[in-house]
Amino acid sequence: MSKIHITEVILRDAHQSLTATRMRTEDMLPICDKLDALGFWSLECWGGATFDACVRFLKEDPWERLSKLRDALPNTKLQMLLRGQNLLGYRHYSDDVVKAFVSRVAANGMDVFRIFDALNDLRNMRLPIEAVKAANKHAQGAICYTTSPVHTIAGFVKQAQELAQMGCDSIVVKDMAGLLTPYITADLFKAIKDAVDLPLHLHSHATAGLSSMCHLKAIENGCTHLDTAISSWSGGTSHPPTESLVAALRNTDYDTGLDLVKVQEVGMYFYAVRKKYHQFESEYTGIDTRVQVNQVPGGMISNLSHQLREQNALDRINQVLDEIPKVRKDLGYPPLVTPTSQIVGTQAVLNVLTGKRYQSITNEVKRYLQGGYGKTPAEINPTLQQEAVGNQDIIEVRPADLIQPEMEHLRSEIGTLATKEEDVLTYAMFPDIGRQFLENRAAGTLVPEPLEPLPKSSGSKKAPTEFKVLLHGESYHIQVTGAGHKEQMERHFYLNVDGVPEEVIIETLSEIVLEGGTQGAVKETISSKRPKASKDGHVTTSMPGNIVDVLVSEGDTVKAGQAILIIEAMKMETEIQACIDGKISKIYVQKGESVTPQEALIEIIP
Repeated sequence: MSKIHITEVILRDAHQSLTATRMRTEDMLPICDKLDALGFWSLECWGGATFDACVRFLKEDPWERLSKLRDALPNTKLQMLLRGQNLLGYRHYSDDVVKAFVSRVAANGMDVFRIFDALNDLRNMRLPIEAVKAANKHAQGAICYTTSPVHTIAGFVKQAQELAQMGCDSIVVKDMAGLLTPYITADLFKAIKDAVDLPLHLHSHATAGLSSMCHLKAIENGCTHLDTAISSWSGGTSHPPTESLVAALRNTDYDTGLDLVKVQEVGMYFYAVRKKYHQFESEYTGIDTRVQVNQVPGGMISNLSHQLREQNALDRINQVLDEIPKVRKDLGYPPLVTPTSQIVGTQAVLNVLTGKRYQSITNEVKRYLQGGYGKTPAEINPTLQQEAVGNQDIIEVRPADLIQPEMEHLRSEIGTLATKEEDVLTYAMFPDIGRQFLENRAAGTLVPEPLEPLPKSSGSKKAPTEFKVLLHGESYHIQVTGAGHKEQMERHFYLNVDGVPEEVIIETLSEIVLEGGTQGAVKETISSKRPKASKDGHVTTSMPGNIVDVLVSEGDTVKAGQAILIIEAMKMETEIQACIDGKISKIYVQKGESVTPQEALIEIIP
C-alpha cells in the first residue's frame, strides 16, 4: 500500500469538459498561490483543446499562459496533454515540428507530458516520447481505453510494456469516455501492474457515474496516481471530485496527504468563477449511462447537440448516437478521442442529415481510410475504403515518414508576424486562425469573444407574458403560456388569444440585439444575406460551418460531383460538390465566412 497522488485537472480538462475550454487565464492566476500550496502531484493546465481555444476564442497567447502559470506555481509540476504526432492539432506534423514544439513547451516550464495516440498506434508516439526525454522532462505514455471486439486486457498490457520499453516514466490509462467499470478496472490494473514496473495513473471521466468506484478498484490493484477535478467543476462529463477522494482516503494507508479544508477553499473560488461562463455550460452535465452503449464521450455529445440545434435538428440526436457506433465499426473500431471522435462524429452527423450513408465523406475520413492517421485497431470496411480512396495507395508506414521537414517553410510563410519561435509553432498548429491571431496582435485588435452577464434574479428586463395587441383595428388579449427551446430556429409559442388556446411557430429571420446593456442601443442583425436554396442549381451545405476554400470562380464549367467548396464543421473539413452539370453563375460566399444549411452558397446554371 502507498500514498495516493492526485493530478488536479481544473485548469484544463474540467473546463474543457463542462464549458467548452473557455476559462481565461485571468481567472486562473488569482488562485494559483493556494493551488500551489496544496501539494498536488501535478496540475494539468495546458494542451488538449486549450491551445485552440486560447487562439480561436479567448485571443490569448497560449505560450504566455504557460509562462504565467509557471511563474505562479513554482512548487507544483505542470502537466499537459499531447496528441502524439498530432501535437495539439488535427493532423500529423513533420518530425522537426514535433521536436521544436516539445522543446519550446519544455523551455516555457512544462514538466509532465501525457502523450497519446488516438488509434493507440505506438509508432505515432515514439518521436514525441524521445523529444520529451531529450528535454529531461517526464514522459507519460497513455493507453486510450475503449471496448470493441478487438480490444482486450492482454492488448492493453502489451501496449503498456511497449511504452515502458520506449522510455516512458509512467503509464496512464486514459478513459476519456467513462467506459471503465469497477471490476474491469481491477483486472486491467492488476494485469498492467504485474507486467510493468512503472507508476500507474488513471484518468477516467465521470460521464456514466462509475469513475469513483473505478478509482477505488484501481487503487486496490496498484494504481498510485489519480486525476480528479475540484468539486465545483466535477461530475458529468468532467471527473470525480477531488474533495471526495481526499475525504474517502483520509486516515487510511492510501491517504493523499491533502488538507481537505484548504481544497474546499479552492473549490469555493472556482464555484464563483464557473458562473462567469454560464453561456458555455453543456446540457449534458449529469450522469449519462448511454456512453456505455454508444461510447460517445460527453464533450462530443455536447458538440453534436450544439451542431444539431443550429440547424433545427436537435430532435435527431438519437439517430446520430445510433449512427456513431456503425461508423466506428466501418472505420475499424478507433477509440473515440481527439481527433477520431470528431472524425467519426462529424461523419455520423452527415450520414443522418443527408439521409444517405456516406453520400458526403469528410476529407478527414478519406485521409483516415487511406492510412493517414496510422494503423487502425481492426480492419476497415473495404467497400467504404474503395469509395473514399479509390485507387490511391494505402499508407502502411508511420504517416509522418511521408511528411517533409516543415519548420523552415513555416518560418518563411509567417514572416515578420512571428516575433519568436513560439509564434511559428502557433501558426503551424492552426494556419488560418494562427495567422489571424498574429495579425490582430500586431495591429492591437485582439478582442476576446464576449461573456454574457448573469441573468438577474430581480429587476431584469423581460419580455411580457401578457399583453394586448391592436391588429387591423381589432384588440386582442394575449397570454403566453409556454415556449419551445429558445435556440431553435423555428420556435413554438403557446398562447391564449382572448381565452382561446393557440400555437404559433416563429421562424427567426432577424434578431434585435441590445449592445452593452444600454437601453435603446438597438441594431438589427440579419441572419443571412444569401438567398434560400430553392433551385436545382443552388449548392448548399448539410451542416453549419466556415468556408475554408472556394475552388471555383464565376464562369467556370463544372460537372456534377465535382468539389467546388471546402467547409469546416466541428473542426473537420468536407468537400461540397456541384449538384448539377453547368456553369458557375454566382458565388455567394468567401473564404472565412460562416454558412448554414438552406442557404445558397453557389448558383450553377445548366
